[in-house]
Amino acid sequence: MAKKFVKKRRSLLTEGDVSRYIYFIEKGALRSFTIDKEGTEHVIQLGLEGHWIADLSSFITQVPGNISIEAIEDSEVLLLPHRELELLYNEVPALERYFRHLYQRAYVGLQQRLNTAVSLNAEDRYRMLIHDFPQVAARVPLIYVASFLGITPESLSRIRKQLFHERA
Repeated sequence: MAKKFVKKRRSLLTEGDVSRYIYFIEKGALRSFTIDKEGTEHVIQLGLEGHWIADLSSFITQVPGNISIEAIEDSEVLLLPHRELELLYNEVPALERYFRHLYQRAYVGLQQRLNTAVSLNAEDRYRMLIHDFPQVAARVPLIYVASFLGITPESLSRIRKQLFHERA
């Protein structure tokens, strides 16, 4: 496993590339995102220290993906290559179990995120995010938080202003 330093706004993975690595964030913050036909970015995942980030579909299948990964802050990541991980699965069964659980949690998280996107309003999605991941709201630029929530930055500003007035 190699370590890499990634400067703010630099890419680890670009749409159309094969994801040869899964990244463990030792320090910093990263985001994964996709860009629609109109050129609008949609944040898929926000990751801070202690989290894994990848285009899992591309990583598992080893075909070109549609997700980009970029550093939000200067970051340090560990790169675990697909080829090495496959070898480690055979050598260390506990590691295969660990990654099976990691993939399962990622799938459950994706389902929960999809469910909240269709069943909760924007304010409730924001409340849930800051409750579950307060460090994201403190460190990640609001434009990325808004994109992650599926709302405009202006809507997020209104929601934050309203919540601030409720607390005051």
